[in-house]
Parts: sequence; C-alpha cells; structure tokens
Amino acid sequence: MRKSLLFLLCISAFLPIISLRAYEAVSTYVPDKQEIVKAKVIKIEHQQTEVVEGTDVTSNVQKLSVLILEGAEKDKIVTITNDYLTLSEGQLFYMVHTTRVQDGIEMYAIQEPYRLKAVLFFVALFIVCVCMFGGKQGIRGLISLIGSLALIIYVMLPAILHGYSPILVTIGIASLIIVLGSYITHGLSKTTTSAVIGMIVTVLFTGVLSYAAVHYAQLSGFSSEESVYLNFNTKGLIDFKGLLFGGIVIGLLGILYDIAIGQAIAVEELARVAPHLGRRTIYTHALRIGREHIGALVNTLAIAYVGVSLPLLLLFTSSASESIAVTINRELFSTEIIRTMIGSIGLIIAVPITTFLSVFFLITPRSRNIDPNVRQIEEEKLLHAGHHH
Repeated sequence: MRKSLLFLLCISAFLPIISLRAYEAVSTYVPDKQEIVKAKVIKIEHQQTEVVEGTDVTSNVQKLSVLILEGAEKDKIVTITNDYLTLSEGQLFYMVHTTRVQDGIEMYAIQEPYRLKAVLFFVALFIVCVCMFGGKQGIRGLISLIGSLALIIYVMLPAILHGYSPILVTIGIASLIIVLGSYITHGLSKTTTSAVIGMIVTVLFTGVLSYAAVHYAQLSGFSSEESVYLNFNTKGLIDFKGLLFGGIVIGLLGILYDIAIGQAIAVEELARVAPHLGRRTIYTHALRIGREHIGALVNTLAIAYVGVSLPLLLLFTSSASESIAVTINRELFSTEIIRTMIGSIGLIIAVPITTFLSVFFLITPRSRNIDPNVRQIEEEKLLHAGHHH
C-alpha cells in the first residue's frame, strides 16, 4: 500500500510537467508543407482495373511517370500511383506535392486535370458573342459584369474574411453593384434611376426576409464541406449565418437586374405609345407585363437551383432509408429551398415596386379632360403592347 501511494505521489508530482510538455508539443505543431503544381504525364507504366474494397465498384488504377512543370521541383520526373481519375499520355494536370515535416517523406497525389484552356476558350467565346450581337449595350454590360465581379472578389470577400459583418457588407456591395452596374450599362436617365431605386428597395426587403428565414429555420450555414473547411481556416472568425444571408442576396442580383430594368423600360415605352393616359392606367398595364415576366423568371430560378443540385438529388433519391420529409428537413435541402423561395419572392415584389417607382418618376399627371375617343384608342394600343410582350 505504501509503495502504491508513493508511486501515485510521484506521478502526481510529475503530471504537470508531462502535461506542459504535451501542451508545448501541440502548440508548436507545424503542418506538413504542401505545394500545388502543374505536371504532365510522360508515360503510363502500368494500368489495371481493381475492385474498391468493401464495394462492387471498380476503379481504374494507373502507375504514371510524370514531369513536374513548375514549383521548387520543376523538370523533375516522379512516379505516382493514380486511382482518382484516368489520365492519358501527354495530358496536363495539377498535382499536390506534400512534404511531411516530421520525417521529410515526400508524397504526390493528383488533384485535378488541367482545364484552364477550355475555360478561357468559352470565356473568349462569350465575350465575342456579347460584342457581336450586343453591340455597345453588350459591351457596357460586359464592363458592368467585370466591375461587379471585381467588387465581390476584391472588396466583399476580403471584408468578410477580416471579420466584418457579412450582412452589412453584402447589402453595401449589392447596392454599389446595382448603382454602378445599372448606370454603366443603361446610362444616366430617369428610367435607370427608377430601376435602381426599385432594386435597392427590393434588396433591403429581401435582406430582412432572408435574415428572418435563416434564424426561424435555424440554419447554421454549415450545410457544405466548404463551410466547415472555411471555418477552420478562419478560426471561427466568420459569421456563417450572415454569410448564408449574403449568398441569398448576391444570388438574386443577376435576375433582379433583368426584371427591374425591364419594368422601367416597359413603363417608359407604354407612356410613349399612349401619352394621354394617366399613371394608374399605365401602372395597371405595365404590371400585366410584369406578371408574364414573373412566371418565366421564377421558373428559371427554381430550375437553375435544381440543376446545380442534381447529383445530390439523385443520391438521396436512390437511398430508400429516408422519407421525403426527413430529406427535405436536412439543412442542405432546407437551405436551397429557402434560398429559392426568398429569391422568388424578391423577384415578385420587384415588379410592383419598380413599376410604381417608374410610373412616379417617368410620368407626369395627365389632364382628365381628354376626348373619350382618343382615350379608347390609347387603351387599345396599350392592350396590344401588353399582349405583344
């Protein structure tokens, strides 16, 4: 008993020292060194099909000799085993070169095939199409797009990464994108101003709705692996509920441009076709045009989200262990459903708001003493204009 007690006392005495050493070891942990470099397949040494352990799925396994084309080991030839994707001789790809700190062992793994040529080709094709068929207006829209992306990449993202509120940053950047993008694309006019104000009001309303939805539905913002990795990389600095809110608002902007500018121009053209009619009449007919627009855009927004999530939908559809209710209740699906619904609501309310503001800014009050025959003719013109749209 005395020996056991003495042993415990010795352990207790040295335990703080052992714990301190362990803490220092953890706190001074140095991660493995990683470098992503471009490489090229020189030769396929061996290739065979193997069954993935524990499944009936087969995988193509290759032994490759590859030439590193950049980085610290440029021009070095290494041999790697590839079971991720099938490559051919001469094909370019990106490779992860990892050096373990504790023993200096070097490991190589294939990350992605080289796609930049294809990406640049289709970007160039898009620019050519815009310039050829869009003319000056298309070029202005292209400049607006570049400016919007620059604001998001160089202002919005760094601000969020530095810990600023994603909600305030998103609303500010969204408003700035609306103002600059609209005036660059469509010029300085009352029509553009009415559309801009309509979009800003819609963004504010949608923002309030998004904020309420995120908290009411108890969404955490961690529905994807990217969010989890980002949280670790930023050490919990980012508010992911606010980031989810920002994603909903920014995702709305592209289609909101279309519907707001369309409604403002519709009011302007209807007033030009029937200059003798009052604000209420033109508002009613412009709203009819907007309703047709709503039907198309809401369908477009919902189907676009379904298209992006198609592999995920197939995965859960093929699983018989969950009911539809359980699947929809998952945050991954609930987030996308709420995102679609709020975006659609934003588009719907943008129509009456922008139409009302356009009528207010663009149309002066008309005299009530108008020849009834003239009024009837103008009404018929408006009806034909609305159905033509």
